[in-house]
Amino acid sequence: MLFQIITEREERASVAIATNLPFSEWGTVFPDPRLVAAIVDRVTFNAHIIETGTKSYRLRTSRTTTRTKRGT
Repeated sequence: MLFQIITEREERASVAIATNLPFSEWGTVFPDPRLVAAIVDRVTFNAHIIETGTKSYRLRTSRTTTRTKRGT
């Protein structure tokens, strides 16, 4: 079902996907290796892939905000 949604959406407009897993680990989420290959193929075709690194932006921001609030 997810593959159908991605396929239908990408034919009409942009698709944005955020994940903390590299493509090589998507098999841990989707049990069918052929489905994983099809989804990755569909998602990466004409894609702009932005890697932000392995550290969580949200966690870092939360910690910074918490420290800032405590310091004021």
